[in-house]
Amino acid sequence: MKTEPQKVKRAVTDYSGNRSVQTGFPSPATHYREPMIDLNKELSSSRDATFFVRVKGDSWKSHNILDKDVLIIDRAQMPKEGKLALVITEEGFDVQRINASKPIELWGMISYIIHKAV
Repeated sequence: MKTEPQKVKRAVTDYSGNRSVQTGFPSPATHYREPMIDLNKELSSSRDATFFVRVKGDSWKSHNILDKDVLIIDRAQMPKEGKLALVITEEGFDVQRINASKPIELWGMISYIIHKAV
């Protein structure tokens, strides 16, 4: 009786009925799979009230906000004295610190500033 090596295939069926077959050696990196990071989940309190704004120019450098930074604006957050906010002015939008003695038209509170790594 002659025996020949058998190919071993593992079939995986997902919930949608799609089927995949593994070929070759399994990747050792599959043990390190992590779920994707959802910035809305990690950095906002309310997904529907959170906006990402890309900054153009260095006019807010005094607030440590640089060109191409991303501001995470939370419109559901209550204004607090001294915190940075995106406000509406006659010229457009501006970044200002909340000052109770100065009336402003608030668009949203800045909850995070994301800088590009240099």
